Amino acid sequence: MKRVKIVAGLLWAFIGLIVIIILFPGLNSFSSSLSRAPFMKLNPRYTGGAVSKQLISERCTLDVRVPVFNGFLKERNTGFVQLDWRGTLPDKICDSIDYDEDGVKDFCIAIDRTEMKTTFESYNVQAKNIIISTPTSYGWAVRIGLLKVPKSKLP
Repeated sequence: MKRVKIVAGLLWAFIGLIVIIILFPGLNSFSSSLSRAPFMKLNPRYTGGAVSKQLISERCTLDVRVPVFNGFLKERNTGFVQLDWRGTLPDKICDSIDYDEDGVKDFCIAIDRTEMKTTFESYNVQAKNIIISTPTSYGWAVRIGLLKVPKSKLP
């Protein structure tokens, strides 16, 4: 019986080694095909959400993203909206943003790229503060903290 267990263990290890040797060259293509599967999606908290609208100027493009409130099991009461400036950016950026597309400006953001300073002025009770403002490989990104307020409680 002891000899059978030793032979079975060696056979199992040899089969495992062969399977690994056969699959190793194909792991790269397998992982890339798995990443394109419809159920594999990046979390909006990582990506900033989908682009809601683009404001295109002569030098740069502003991407206003969809507000993100998602949580693990349910939506959170706090979230953010991400703004991405792409292209050749001026040293000073000043934009008034209507992130919820209701026709009323929700906040004004001013960025001084030379001093790395960002100022924020809210016109909406939902827009709270700057979570992060940073240069990126494509330009500049800002996340503005939001509160989820039911439509019935808005002024």
